[in-house]
Amino acid sequence: MSTPTSPVWHPFTQHGLGDPIPLISHAKDAKLYAADGTSWIDAISSWWVTTHGHAHPRIMAAIRDQSEKLDQLIFAGWTHEPAETLAAELIRITPAPLTRVFFSDSGSTSVEVALKMALGYWYNIGEPRSRILVLDHSYHGDTIGTMSVGERGVYNRAWQPLLFDVDTIPFPHEGMEQATLDALEAACRQKPAAFIVEPLILGAGGMLIYPAWVLAEMRSICARHDVLFIADEVMTGWGRTGTRFACDQAGVIPDIVCLSKGLTGGALPLAVTLCIEPIFAAHYSTDRAKTFYHSSSYTANPIACAAAAANLAIWRDEPVQQRIDTLADAQAAHLSLLSQDPRAQNPRRLGTIAALDIVVPDAGYLSTLAPRLIAFYRDRGVLLRPLGNTLYVMPPYCITPDELEQVWSAIKASLGAV
Repeated sequence: MSTPTSPVWHPFTQHGLGDPIPLISHAKDAKLYAADGTSWIDAISSWWVTTHGHAHPRIMAAIRDQSEKLDQLIFAGWTHEPAETLAAELIRITPAPLTRVFFSDSGSTSVEVALKMALGYWYNIGEPRSRILVLDHSYHGDTIGTMSVGERGVYNRAWQPLLFDVDTIPFPHEGMEQATLDALEAACRQKPAAFIVEPLILGAGGMLIYPAWVLAEMRSICARHDVLFIADEVMTGWGRTGTRFACDQAGVIPDIVCLSKGLTGGALPLAVTLCIEPIFAAHYSTDRAKTFYHSSSYTANPIACAAAAANLAIWRDEPVQQRIDTLADAQAAHLSLLSQDPRAQNPRRLGTIAALDIVVPDAGYLSTLAPRLIAFYRDRGVLLRPLGNTLYVMPPYCITPDELEQVWSAIKASLGAV
C-alpha cells in the first residue's frame, strides 16, 4: 500500500483504498471543472451547500465588494453592517417568536450552540436540566456535542468515551408513528432540557423521511411538557425539502433553530442559531456569570455575512421557489422511472431531494457498493456520494434538464453495471 504524495488528509476518505482524488480548478452553476477541461455535474451540491449554483454572480459580487471594506472583526462587543443586515433579514423571514440570532461558522457549531443555549436557559432560571432527547438514526455533526446527540456507530465509535448520554426516541417509520409519539410523551414527562430533530428528513442517517403531521405532533408534545424543541435545519433549510424551511410544512415554530449550509448559497462557511426571547432573556443580566460563553474567532465574519445577505436577496428578488418546484417535479419524474426496478427499493422524495436503496447483501454505511458507485459515476462525469447502499440526488436549483438527465442515466446504468 503506497502512501499518498499529497500531504492533505481528506474528510470521510479512506486514503488506504487509493481512490483518485480529482483536482478541481473552477466551478460554474451545476458543473465542476478540472484544469484540463474535464467536468462533473455536482449532483449533491458539494455536500448539500450549493443552492443557486457555483459562483453565482450576485454572491460573488457581494464577496468582492465586502473584501475591499472589512475582512474580519472581533464580534465580542463589536459589530458590523453585514451582520446587522443579515440578522434583521433572518428575523424578518422566520416566525415572530424567533427574536435572537447567534452567529457561528458551521452546522456542527450551530448545533453545539443550540445545545448550550438550552442547558444554559434551564441553569440560569434556576431549574437546571441536563438530559437531551434525540431521534434514532439522526446526525447533527462531528463535534463532541453533536456526535453525542447523533446516531452511535462507525461515525463516532473511536470517541465513545467522550460522548455524553442521551435518551433516544425511535424513528417514526411508516405505520410506527404512534410508537414514536408515545415514546416522546413518556420521555418528556421526565423533564429533559430539550428534544433535537432533523425536521421531515434525516440526512446522513439514510435520507429517511417522515410526515409533517408527525413533526407537528412532536412539537406539540414538547410544548405541553415545557421541553425546548430544537430544529436542526442545517441540511433541510433553504428549499431542500420544497419550502424555505422544513418546519414550514408542519406549521412548526421551534424554540431554537440551526441554519448553515445554504445560508450563504454555499459560497462561504457561516451558521446561525436562532432562538426565542426567553432563552436570550435567561442570559441577559448585570451578572457577568450569566453570560453566554461561546464564540469562535471568525464569528460573524463580515465577508461570509455579506455572501449570506446576497443569498437572501436572491430569495427575495428572484423566482427561487419556482426553480425549486420545477426541480422537485423533475426529480419525481426521474425517480418514478426506476420505481419498478427490483434492484432499487424504497424510492422516495421530499422537495428537491430524491433517494433510493440499492439491493445488496451488505447493506449499510460500510457497504462495499459505495466506493464502486462513486468511481462509476465519477467516470461518467457525475459527482454522487452514496450513503452506503442508499443513493440520493440533491443538486443545485440551477441544474438544467439535460444535466439532470445525465445524472439519472448514470444511476440507471449503475444498477446493472455495479
